[in-house]
Amino acid sequence: MSYQAHFKVWRGDAGGGALGDYEVTVNEGEVVLDVIHRLQATTAPDLAVRWNCKAGKCGSCSAEINGRPRLMCMTRMSVFDPAETVTVTPMRAFPVVRDLVTDVSYNYAKAREVAAFAPPPGLEPGEYRMRQQDVDRVQEFRKCIECFLCQDTCHVVRDHEENKGAFAGPRFLMRVAELDMHPLDAAAEAGVDRKAAARADHGLGYCNITKCCTEVCPEQIKITDNALIPLKERVADRAYDPLVWLGSRIRRRGAGHGA
Repeated sequence: MSYQAHFKVWRGDAGGGALGDYEVTVNEGEVVLDVIHRLQATTAPDLAVRWNCKAGKCGSCSAEINGRPRLMCMTRMSVFDPAETVTVTPMRAFPVVRDLVTDVSYNYAKAREVAAFAPPPGLEPGEYRMRQQDVDRVQEFRKCIECFLCQDTCHVVRDHEENKGAFAGPRFLMRVAELDMHPLDAAAEAGVDRKAAARADHGLGYCNITKCCTEVCPEQIKITDNALIPLKERVADRAYDPLVWLGSRIRRRGAGHGA
């Protein structure tokens, strides 16, 4: 069954723009990206939109649909009433390039600031051994498709441009958490203190665990509960728990004495 839908799509560039009104055919089983493609093929051939796989795995077609950060390829038209106006706008947290395409280079800059996995010394890759529960624990975070919807919805980034220099955002704090809990990561031996970096370099303290990042994740990763909150707890233990502080001092003294 087909029907005519009313779409409002943001058109413009870095200099400004406005919502354009469109009447477009919607067919049964379609997603928002199908409709955007139909607009390109009919009334708006110059409409700029970023997409690739159309299967919810590349993260390219991120946008805001009726104000909510979503993947256009995973948002079915059946969730909207046929009489409802569907408004599609670019991700608000990032600068507009043109129409629905935004400049997400901020995220790649933050990715480069996270120290890479440090292989355990004395072991070749084929010799790594982990318990299955540790594999399962970090594998959840590896499901991330880097759609940056969590970055877009995080109010620390979205509403405060001035925070971007000091705050990595939930996607990359999740990466720090993943590496910090990885049993084979030898960052400490390589001189990298991931907990200290999370606090001082990646702005963990800016996060106030509202769970908005978890709510928009298309992979259903429990970003807040399984990554950010445990990382905050470990960082707080390191910084403020007197027993943890004393234990670290004793270990350092013992290591130095043994040398």
